[in-house]
Amino acid sequence: MADKGTEWDVGKLLGVSHSYWQSCTVHAAVRLGLFTLLHDGRRSAGEMAKTLDCKERGVSHLLNGLAAMGLVVKKDGALYGNTSFADTFLVKSSPQYKGHIILHHHHLVDGWAQLDRAILHGHPVEMRSYGEEDERRSFQLGMFNLAMDNAPRVAELVDLNGRKNLLDLGGGPGTYAVHFCLTNPDLKATVYDRLTTRPFALETAERFGVEGRITFQVGDFNEDKIEGRYDVAWLSQILHSYGPQVCEKILAKTVSVMESGGQVMIHEFFLNETMDGPLFPALFSLNMLINNEQGRSYSEKEIRQMMLRVGIGDIRRLESYLGPNDSYVLCGTVN
Repeated sequence: MADKGTEWDVGKLLGVSHSYWQSCTVHAAVRLGLFTLLHDGRRSAGEMAKTLDCKERGVSHLLNGLAAMGLVVKKDGALYGNTSFADTFLVKSSPQYKGHIILHHHHLVDGWAQLDRAILHGHPVEMRSYGEEDERRSFQLGMFNLAMDNAPRVAELVDLNGRKNLLDLGGGPGTYAVHFCLTNPDLKATVYDRLTTRPFALETAERFGVEGRITFQVGDFNEDKIEGRYDVAWLSQILHSYGPQVCEKILAKTVSVMESGGQVMIHEFFLNETMDGPLFPALFSLNMLINNEQGRSYSEKEIRQMMLRVGIGDIRRLESYLGPNDSYVLCGTVN
């Protein structure tokens, strides 16, 4: 994807313009389970068409497109198989499977195709529905897969020595709470989120053997009370879903249940101070425009100012951690 430093020419312009062709090719292959079907060995387009109960012409074009992209390999002019990368990240049985977040991206395509309307009207657009349950599942599992890549690194870098009770606000499946507990044997955690995420969170805690140290509190943190007292709080990728005033209220509500001297950690992908980069956070603000009324990416300066106004001081960036999509962690202490 092009960045501000890109020297543009017509070829690059047209490449960006049709880059969704590659996205949709990958989305289609994941939706059809094509990489999983190729995991056991090489197959012809005809064999794949029979398995998928579809026309050979379409499957042949899809396989050739994926071969051109370097995600499958074609041997002897007729047989297709996965690359090692596809076997690792695009086969459903792989522990590193990224298909769920790819399906989430697919569910957003219809909205992005209407970006001009969202800009003209200034509010979200009506998108094609793939079924509420399917959309929620792909989002939750996608977030879990991404967090599994990052949570162990963050947990090792954060100093929680002496901390006893962690609040994972909007924690979904509780992936970060689990890894904070694994790294800190004396720590207990509460995952606070909506009822729909509770089964997944409890299953995750049990899977990693920390079910006795993690509880789940059902609620909407914008409307409901947060029970308990905490000496550390983790807010990962929450604030970008809300406008500035709501973000500050969320931070104030978090501070209200914190012990004096408690640590608040905010994980986001941050814009620079002029708000025109890096690329992913800048484009993500458009994703929020399509999907909700007020959300957007924030600069580090904006989040720091919110933290200071609600009584969080000694703000510093977590050293040695730079996550995907220009994400990092701001840490502060409750006054």
